[in-house]
Amino acid sequence: MSDSQDKTPEKFGTVLGYAPGDVPAFSSDYSSVDARLLPTRSSFRSYLDGVYLGFKWQCVEFARRWLYVNCGYIFDDVAMAYDIFELRSVRTVGDRKELPLQAFANGSPRRPEYGCMIIWAEGGEFEHTGHVAIAIEVTDDYVRIAEQNVGHQLWPAGCNWSRQIAARVTEDGEYWLECSFGDAEILGWVIQTEDKAYGEELDSVPVELLNLQARELPAREYQTRSWLNIANEDESAYVSMMGGHKLTSVDADARKFYVMSESAHEELIQATKQLHSMFMQATDQVLRHDHLLRRFAFPDSMLPKIKKSWDNRLNQLITGRFDFSLSDKGIKVYEYNCDSAACYMEVGKVQGRWADHYECEAGDDPGEELFHHLVDTWKDSDVDGLLHIMQDDDPEETYHALFFKDVLEAAGKRCKIVLGLDGMHRDEAGDIVDEDGELVRWVWKTWAWETALDQLRLETDDDSTTPAGTNSGLQAGQLRLVDVLLNDKVMVYEPLWTLIPSNKAILPVLWSMYPGHPLLLNTDFELTESLASGPYAQKPVVGRCGANVKLFSEPDQLLEGTAGKFEDRDKIYQEYFPLPRVGDYFVQVSTFVAGRSWAGTGVRVDSSRIVTGRSDCMALRVVPDSELYD
Repeated sequence: MSDSQDKTPEKFGTVLGYAPGDVPAFSSDYSSVDARLLPTRSSFRSYLDGVYLGFKWQCVEFARRWLYVNCGYIFDDVAMAYDIFELRSVRTVGDRKELPLQAFANGSPRRPEYGCMIIWAEGGEFEHTGHVAIAIEVTDDYVRIAEQNVGHQLWPAGCNWSRQIAARVTEDGEYWLECSFGDAEILGWVIQTEDKAYGEELDSVPVELLNLQARELPAREYQTRSWLNIANEDESAYVSMMGGHKLTSVDADARKFYVMSESAHEELIQATKQLHSMFMQATDQVLRHDHLLRRFAFPDSMLPKIKKSWDNRLNQLITGRFDFSLSDKGIKVYEYNCDSAACYMEVGKVQGRWADHYECEAGDDPGEELFHHLVDTWKDSDVDGLLHIMQDDDPEETYHALFFKDVLEAAGKRCKIVLGLDGMHRDEAGDIVDEDGELVRWVWKTWAWETALDQLRLETDDDSTTPAGTNSGLQAGQLRLVDVLLNDKVMVYEPLWTLIPSNKAILPVLWSMYPGHPLLLNTDFELTESLASGPYAQKPVVGRCGANVKLFSEPDQLLEGTAGKFEDRDKIYQEYFPLPRVGDYFVQVSTFVAGRSWAGTGVRVDSSRIVTGRSDCMALRVVPDSELYD
């Protein structure tokens, strides 16, 4: 059976054949999905013995399932199949022991072998994703493979493989595989082995290239002029809030900015992609285990709604923000703000305007495409009518809402901004409408879901018996925030399930799933002996803007802390990994996600070790490695 054969696909879920180990491969012809059998997005998630393997029935899912059954290990989740070529370890399922992986380029003297993974590059037949298959038989003339999500046809009768790929061995012993999809390319193969001979070396970034650098532009007379266009509503609101045309509130910092090497930025982009997948896996883990879900301190009445949101709206995340410490000590993630996040306008518009005004020619603006990435994500969303942008009467939320209004309108979506619940009421049919009588069906909010949950906690004496979204104890027609955001007829962005990855209780779950992962910090629900042996941070599981964070040099020896309203919340304890001090400030790097992909990068700074809602943004530029120390 060759790559080029054209046969009618089998119905989704049909067994196409059995690979060694009696591992079935299924058709993934999504056009034939029976919605009665697979009614929700979560029903497409594949598990074996409680281990998540991937999305039914894609190529990565099959590769992980085959390795699990036949080898007892799986590789960490990847965003795309071609990313497997960059992996250098797998984990045993039982004790999570790491075993080495090596990648060998097509044409390597180290030929593929039974059970290894053949990897295709992104592009052509495998546009955006790449592809992975398992090698079942290897000869000098061909390799027979087992796979899913190619063609969706039955395998050759009596065969435990799906198709055969032509091979050729050169006089020098180089082993080459042919891809008969003319527009696709085979990267090579990945083998679980300690032998690195002929293996592909990952380009390691010299640690000094991970350091940020502070710079300052020369003063020029014209720089005192206005540089934001106050004819644009969002820029006018921003200037009003900041008290002038400025990116930072400190006048002495007006011409200062930070630079990052291209290599460091590429590392951050890859980390963003990998971490998004990891946070999604941890979210799924939490929702499948009630003892973990209870750690998140949600009202009991909310738990069915959160689970339903995950089932039905898994892929409807619009955007979020990762916060990092970046220095020659490494890259570590602090949290994922994918419920409600700030600094979009600062990174997506203002830092670019700043660079134009001050004639900053160093490198490139890493927030230049954020607006466009957000536009594309909203275009792909399910919103097909009027969307209401709900915000508080707050200067920062005002320009934030206006910036997203521009994004939505550029995406072709009609929207209105509403302050709080102004004008919203129930019509005679019981539906929620705005002051003009237009149905409230789609909502994007500037505040966190926890704001609604706090209201629910205050307004219900027993949240386990009072359904969220009811008007118990209120006059007829009077609305609460929860009655809008938790209404089954209203679709809210970000989806309700984003409460989980945005809650710091996700961090101990991540550490338990990926112990020792280089992007993560040792985190636990208790102050363990290992954490107490060195500096550590104490954080509330629910918190905003760095509130109620405490840093300890050792137990009971407070190094620094912040005040706030979350002191009574449950806590997590985390290895203290400090922000680097660069120039006058401690600097936190943030990357923005649109959909599931990196969309922009910026920095926030503070004279304190803890970044809060009052911390300033400053301009960031990405420069070639060779220019970092010019």
